[in-house]
Amino acid sequence: MGTRRRRIPWAILVIPLLVVVPTQGEASELSAGVSLGWLQAGTVPRLAVGPHAGISWPIQRDILFTVHDLCTILPPIQEDGLGIYNQTSVDIGYAWKDGNVSTGPSVAFYLMPACGVTLCGRVGGLAVGGHAQTNAYVAGPLGVSVSVNVDWVGRGSLVLPGYVSVVVVAGPVLRWSEK
Repeated sequence: MGTRRRRIPWAILVIPLLVVVPTQGEASELSAGVSLGWLQAGTVPRLAVGPHAGISWPIQRDILFTVHDLCTILPPIQEDGLGIYNQTSVDIGYAWKDGNVSTGPSVAFYLMPACGVTLCGRVGGLAVGGHAQTNAYVAGPLGVSVSVNVDWVGRGSLVLPGYVSVVVVAGPVLRWSEK
């Protein structure tokens, strides 16, 4: 007797998040910016440039639930070519009048050039990891954002067998609040 494989719809995985996220629209905050920094996967660090965005909802007075997305582009300035590294995270954070800090788990999609100890090549796949970000608003809605992302990449790759990638970027950020 065989069993039938049933697929669980992705919506069932999202429902717990909807229960955790408050439905109050009174103080949600949207932030977006462009960052510059570096990405290191393997032995060679690479220039990282890209947009980032986040949306936050208050859970309690100063505690936030935040969803961030960072799309990092590795410019084709070297012979290895263009790369992309897109990371999405679900964070818990702390906010104050002129800033916030958050941290949480993340998932990343990547397709990029990388060099290990003996080989160089293109690697791609999905990776899990962690994310931390801080935003400091220095002139009203205009501020500075610093993001640090660590992911486990290269599983099954001859170029990066079991390596960790680190992305550190900083740049201007703009926020919009709905009260």
